[in-house]
Amino acid sequence: MASPSSQRLWVGMLVVTVVMTNLPGAMQKCIFDEVQVQNRVVRAAGSPHTEPGPRRASPQRRRNIAPPTPASPQPIRIQTWIPKESSSLSEAERERMEAAVEEAVNMVSSLLSVERAPGPLLLSRDINKYCKFLWRNSSTANYNRCGRANNSYRSETCLDVTIPDDHLAGCDIYTEADSPRRTELRPDGAGLQDTDFLLYLHIQATDKCRAEPNVLAYAVHCQTDTSGRPVAGVAVICRDRLTGAAYSHQATVQTVIHELFHTLGFSKELLRTWRDCSSTSQACSPRGKVTHSDGFGQMRIYTPSVISALQTHLASADPELGGPLENQDVRPGRVSSHWESRVLQGSIMAAVLGDSSTVRIDPVTLAALQDTGWYTVDLSRAQSLVWGDGEGATFGSLSTCQNKSSFFCTGSGFGCHHLHLHKGECQTDQHLDGCRVFKPLKNGSECWKEGNSRRSAEEESGEIFGFHSRCFFSNLTRQNRSEFFLDSGSVEGRCFRHRCTGHNRYQIQVFGSDWVDCPAGGAIQIKGYQGLVHCPDRKLCVYADVTPPSEYISSFPASITSESLTSVPNGTWWTLRPPAELSAASALCVTAAVCLLAAAVVTFRKRCSCRIRVHSAPEDHADPERRLPWCYTTGANFGI
Repeated sequence: MASPSSQRLWVGMLVVTVVMTNLPGAMQKCIFDEVQVQNRVVRAAGSPHTEPGPRRASPQRRRNIAPPTPASPQPIRIQTWIPKESSSLSEAERERMEAAVEEAVNMVSSLLSVERAPGPLLLSRDINKYCKFLWRNSSTANYNRCGRANNSYRSETCLDVTIPDDHLAGCDIYTEADSPRRTELRPDGAGLQDTDFLLYLHIQATDKCRAEPNVLAYAVHCQTDTSGRPVAGVAVICRDRLTGAAYSHQATVQTVIHELFHTLGFSKELLRTWRDCSSTSQACSPRGKVTHSDGFGQMRIYTPSVISALQTHLASADPELGGPLENQDVRPGRVSSHWESRVLQGSIMAAVLGDSSTVRIDPVTLAALQDTGWYTVDLSRAQSLVWGDGEGATFGSLSTCQNKSSFFCTGSGFGCHHLHLHKGECQTDQHLDGCRVFKPLKNGSECWKEGNSRRSAEEESGEIFGFHSRCFFSNLTRQNRSEFFLDSGSVEGRCFRHRCTGHNRYQIQVFGSDWVDCPAGGAIQIKGYQGLVHCPDRKLCVYADVTPPSEYISSFPASITSESLTSVPNGTWWTLRPPAELSAASALCVTAAVCLLAAAVVTFRKRCSCRIRVHSAPEDHADPERRLPWCYTTGANFGI
């Protein structure tokens, strides 16, 4: 690898309100752009936009490596490495950390592919550290090579991590301006085989962790290759967040994915190095400036895949629909490394992440990673972004968010989060610029948690909590036999059971009632109750992947439900479709559950249940290596 020059190293810190498993309303805020300017990045010589720096030492000193041959992109191999600086972990802490990182790495590896370089990955040394004097006369043979060593040079670091010498390329000293004679200061390390990106996992109660009790993790990218693609970084996981009731597996997985996307290229610092690789007849070329202000002063990313994804999402051909970037705490004309929350609420790369069940790996984010030019992205694996779907070009603008909308709200009060998995309260935050949305309540908002059920609510408002329950705007009250109370209550979010009968068609059931058709966009009365239930349009029985978290999947329904529907070309519907990510064992579990369910219905009329965990790793406590088969299939490796 060519010798590096110095630039800034960008850092992302994900500040997370301590996520209690019973606090769905907790928010995760990323302050990536606030801290990145404090650090540096090492870029390989020849990288785009590299400051004048060293040319690599003569090629004779490098091992013979066959020249690269054109090959189709392959899934990115993300190698993980726990450095010596990390604290020792208890068995429970290590299992939690490994499970979360494994799931995140597997997800990213399934989404992104790269053209793999031959040979092992060798990171660069910072010439500004090991060299005290550079030859600066461009007419000399050793121009930009190191002429004198820095005697105090000891090691390379990435954030708080000391990079092992074995991971680093060597470096040479040329004592004469025009002489080929050189002195080897450090030899090449062995490098890392089968690695496209190296992530050091630093598990430690760092000063940042102690100073900010709400920090779950933060990450840095510290090295790029000659194409500008990031090849190494550090993710610091605050050790204290791996213990106790504060730990949330899914929130940690999403934190790692969010930080990985930053380190892999979703950063304002790397926008200027994105490449256009659309031409099949020539090499990739720099995209140049990809961000511009639209007619309303909103900074946007204008690259082909991003524009196409947003136009498809909002159902608009408006050419101004580039990817909108967050404007909070950003000076005019500058950009952010996050999407604008008003337009892309719920995206994995929004500045604020809500409850883990509401965060989506959305098509606009994947389109941006595609447009970096470093990756081929499986866009078909994007999760449904319900927020703003089909709402048109002006959706999320300050001039329209005060209008009547099924996504925004006005004033204060209680209703339903836009995914209808949670009850919500009409609120705003600093990233919404005064617009208001229904955010999940702090306690008991999950309609899909049977444990949230309260007998008084069932009897008075007909609420039913459980895996197949969703939030509906309603003012139902039980008809009083004495007829003293004739007025219905105020309309608010209530949890009722639902089942799908087709695309955007469903029935609901309230406490003590039969199943009743609920026409999308309409409202219905329920026998035995006064008041109405409002039936959301284009929200239920439309998105097969909008479901409660996998750990709450305890049973499958005896009838068609929204979780089991998938559209097929002939317009029919299939049922009980397991997610694509399910392992073979989980798929077998699904099949067994269906068979047992059918038998139970016929014989005992009882429900069969089968617990599923998506992305679960086999456990073998006798052999630590066998607990992590993904170390070899995806390149992840917890090495020390």
